[in-house]
Amino acid sequence: MIKVEFLGPINHDSINLDITSLKELSKFMQENKELKSWVDNCAVAVNDKLVNSLDYPLKDGDKVSILPPVCGG
Repeated sequence: MIKVEFLGPINHDSINLDITSLKELSKFMQENKELKSWVDNCAVAVNDKLVNSLDYPLKDGDKVSILPPVCGG
């Protein structure tokens, strides 16, 4: 299982999914009305390392963090 955490204003509880790639996570998010709007706007980290490819392989026990855009001052 992969643990997926949604940070900041996404305001969604962490979930566990049986997926093997970020492409599968993207599909899951696009099918969820609460998460759909975040798919194209967020960065993604796997085990605290930023990744850019939806083909990134996931393995049992990985933690995926969905990082919304932020602005600071």
